[in-house]
Amino acid sequence: MASVAQVLKSKTNRSFHTVPSSATVFDAIVVMSREGIGALVVTCGCHVCGMVTERDYARKVILQDRSSRNTTIHEIMSTPVRFVRPSQTSDECMRLMTDHRIRHLPVIEDGVLIGLVSIGDLVKNLIAEQQFAIDQLAAYVHGTSLDAVSMAITHRPAFRQILDMSHP
Repeated sequence: MASVAQVLKSKTNRSFHTVPSSATVFDAIVVMSREGIGALVVTCGCHVCGMVTERDYARKVILQDRSSRNTTIHEIMSTPVRFVRPSQTSDECMRLMTDHRIRHLPVIEDGVLIGLVSIGDLVKNLIAEQQFAIDQLAAYVHGTSLDAVSMAITHRPAFRQILDMSHP
């Protein structure tokens, strides 16, 4: 099981986006649309104070017939902030996400925002871990090289090759 730090390192795009709580919902939606993302970390000064998602927009602006240009992020952001530390496991992340019905977790180390993990990041990691276990078992059963087994079964590069590609 991977740590949050390992999940962050395996991401091809490690960027994350923030929005000040004083910004308008319209401004946040513009950023989400432009970046092709579904959530922003909300900041109050230099501290994380909430999350705003497309779900917040739908439920707290559209369905309440509010104006996105006249509503601030502070009015609709989700609080309290559920976050994780780099040392926590992917299983802990999935448990938090499931228990609180959220899809994104800010990663905070020593009070500083260092990343964001999504349910998609965790699923991708889980698939890679399971493929590695399958490759190991297949190599053991067939007595062949791990690389040959992985490519024969999945038609994808071996897990080790994937790891090598994610660390330039």
